[in-house]
Amino acid sequence: MPKKIRVLIAKPGLDGHDRGAKVVARALRDAGMEVIYTGLRQTPEDIVEAAIQEDVDAIGLSSLSGAHMTLFPAVVQLLRKRKAGDIIVVAGGIIPEEDVPKLKKAGIRMVFGPGTPLREIVAFFEKAGKGA
Repeated sequence: MPKKIRVLIAKPGLDGHDRGAKVVARALRDAGMEVIYTGLRQTPEDIVEAAIQEDVDAIGLSSLSGAHMTLFPAVVQLLRKRKAGDIIVVAGGIIPEEDVPKLKKAGIRMVFGPGTPLREIVAFFEKAGKGA
């Protein structure tokens, strides 16, 4: 039996809205992945520690607060510092188009905006989790 893809869904910073993150977490779970949801108001350090402890394949970060340009790259940098740079990091939420290339340059593998079909998000995690 193939290893289940393990995904950590996290809400960094002071953003208090997590409905979208919970919808994505449920879609990934329904697709057969193991999903760990860290809850609201996590620091980049908390997220990286949880990802390493849970031995995840990927992290999905969600932000609606506008702090994505600070918090998301911090997660990637901390993963690299902890020798866990192989964990895929993706982003979602309210992210202006002009920030997407900057986030990708900072190590965010994919950015999903509002209205992205859940099947597209699931397909990305399935492909990425299998080493693609």
